[in-house]
Amino acid sequence: MTVTDSRPVTFRDVFAVAEFRVLFGSYSVFMIGETVKMLALSVLVYERTGSGLLAALAYVTGFLPHAVGGVFLLALADRWPARGLIVGYDLFRLAAVAVLALGVLSPVAMLGLVAVVGLFAPVSSAARSALLPEMLHGDAYVLGRSVLTVAAGGTQVAGFALGGLLLGLVGPYGALWLTAATCLLSALLARVGLAGRAPRVGVAAGSSVTGSVAAASSVTGSAVGETWRVNRALLADRRIRGLLLAQWIPGSLLVGAEGVAVPYAAGLGAEASAGVLLMAAAFGMLIGDLLVGRFVAPARREALTPWLALLLGAPMLAFVARPGLWSAAALFTVATAGFAYQLGLARRFLDAVPESRRGQAFGLLGTGLMAVQGLAAAAGGALTELVAPGTVMALAGMASLAATVALWRILTPPPGPERG
Repeated sequence: MTVTDSRPVTFRDVFAVAEFRVLFGSYSVFMIGETVKMLALSVLVYERTGSGLLAALAYVTGFLPHAVGGVFLLALADRWPARGLIVGYDLFRLAAVAVLALGVLSPVAMLGLVAVVGLFAPVSSAARSALLPEMLHGDAYVLGRSVLTVAAGGTQVAGFALGGLLLGLVGPYGALWLTAATCLLSALLARVGLAGRAPRVGVAAGSSVTGSVAAASSVTGSAVGETWRVNRALLADRRIRGLLLAQWIPGSLLVGAEGVAVPYAAGLGAEASAGVLLMAAAFGMLIGDLLVGRFVAPARREALTPWLALLLGAPMLAFVARPGLWSAAALFTVATAGFAYQLGLARRFLDAVPESRRGQAFGLLGTGLMAVQGLAAAAGGALTELVAPGTVMALAGMASLAATVALWRILTPPPGPERG
């Protein structure tokens, strides 16, 4: 099926592909395990130190290493076989979690170990993302990406629920041992169910892209040097750079509003209800991806891309009026449904990058998203020192709208098939 087909691909079509079922299952187990691990580690560090700062660092300690790994190691996603990378990273996680569960490390050493493991997370993630278009073609790829996005949100919710239950039943060390079991299960699923594939580097590129990026299709020097070289080539390509910015900026700016959900709820006299706002945001993303990915025809989905991006920011303007909790939750739900705009860019981004550099391109996309979202959240938090949280949310909405307007030409699909 191509993007011009009038009938959208169904979930049945996507899950009929055996390898995708394995990828989906392995990824879901991976996400549940990661969520339980970080929750258990945060509780464990707090119990041993009594430090709220260290507990918070335990929960987010993978963020900075993920960004560092994305800058220095992404070339490995194309230089090494994808199945080996995914399985190897799961086994590396298994060993690390087992050491954490033994309780032989100090809290600081625990954080250091998790940070080291996090360096390789973007490589495994990039390898997984680059496998998807090799399993699913045409619009099936777009729906498959939507399914994995939904799985990420759903399994995180399940991971929090399971983590809370395990902490009450077996404590943080027991939860870590069960996390180790998820690492082993994820590795087994990937090893048995995914086909062995040769590394992408050196394979003839199937993309129409030529020039600096295509010229970077051979292995030269160290992985660090090659990662820098290919990242520069990807960002130097005007078409690829535009599509990266379009996926990075409008949605990430909305994270600045999500980052002040706690102080906003506190201002309403219901600090504990911040979870309602965050759940509403997650629910909106799930609904948007499900509806747009499944029920909107491919060509129509791409045509709606800039308008869905506008949906991200527009509802947030209402926060200047300081709406109540449930009205605020409804606004968050509508706004985050706009994240489905990224589905309209998925095929175009896939077509824009050379086949031999898909792993690094997807890794760069993910690393950039984490970086911009982190900056937006930090900026939102800093602004709350100057203005009310509701005003910060409205400003985040305005910034997202401005970014969408600035990127309108990139967000709008071309009138005919793109050519490199």
